[in-house]
Amino acid sequence: MSRLQLFGRPFVVFDANNKDHRLHYHNFVTTGSWGQCPVRFVVDDDHGDLITMIQRNLIKYYSNKEFGLGVVKEQQTIRPKQKRNG
Repeated sequence: MSRLQLFGRPFVVFDANNKDHRLHYHNFVTTGSWGQCPVRFVVDDDHGDLITMIQRNLIKYYSNKEFGLGVVKEQQTIRPKQKRNG
């Protein structure tokens, strides 16, 4: 182990439920840099890159927050009433 690993920022898994993690991502989007972030986020195996992983997690988080936990309501088609001839 090198000395850099001893003094480096700790690795963490991004958690969209964690307000600090959302704030760190917001700061990255605003500044274009992870320089002020006190942690290093790791990428899950099923995601290609860090930004895509975070964005997908945030979409899921905010969708669940607005529409409910994984509940998808079936859309009903509203058909206009047809006029009767006669």
